[in-house]
Amino acid sequence: MEEAKILFVSATGTGVGKSFVSTQIIEHFGKMGLRVGAFKPLETGVNDMPADASLLLDICKRYNPAFEKLSPKHIVSYSFKLPAAPFCADKEHTVDICKIIKKCKELSKMCDLLVVEGAGGLHVPILRDTNMLDLAKMLKAKVLLVTPSKLGCINETSLSLAELERSGLRYMWCVNSKDKKINNFNEVTKPYYDEVYSGWCFCEDIYFKLEKMLFEANR
Repeated sequence: MEEAKILFVSATGTGVGKSFVSTQIIEHFGKMGLRVGAFKPLETGVNDMPADASLLLDICKRYNPAFEKLSPKHIVSYSFKLPAAPFCADKEHTVDICKIIKKCKELSKMCDLLVVEGAGGLHVPILRDTNMLDLAKMLKAKVLLVTPSKLGCINETSLSLAELERSGLRYMWCVNSKDKKINNFNEVTKPYYDEVYSGWCFCEDIYFKLEKMLFEANR
């Protein structure tokens, strides 16, 4: 059996739209007939049940019978009460990266495509010397970077793209258009993206490119 494709969904920061985009991806590929799965390695700000994992799992269950009997806690390796970077939320320093990798392998055997949702941005620390981008490398994932359309987003987007270029990982990126009308995106940001980043797109337009990145032979 062919190994599952692993897509690591990250962003320029918290609240940019990782969960929204991840659910849309699961819906899209599920409707195509793929067995889709989800993994939220670390979730913070959890009092009882991890909210992001619950949202992802509910949609997976519509398209993948193998996930029907799982609870949200089955697709999260670690959850913490403090809404902070995992390194800070993990006050007892309990996180074991090997456990995360093992869980990813277990879940990937249950699907054709495993959508892995990170926490915060690429440089959010998990351990003192390990961040989200490092985890994506360890999982041998392809990366989707979600960026905002708010005023001031050029700087954080450019910095994140530079990190992905240096990583050597195969990636693509998209703009979450939720703020574009409020912040005059077409006037204050789009001209630069059009000039510098050929082929960029809004999140709702990613699917053709995403299919090529995930399922065509690696270049």
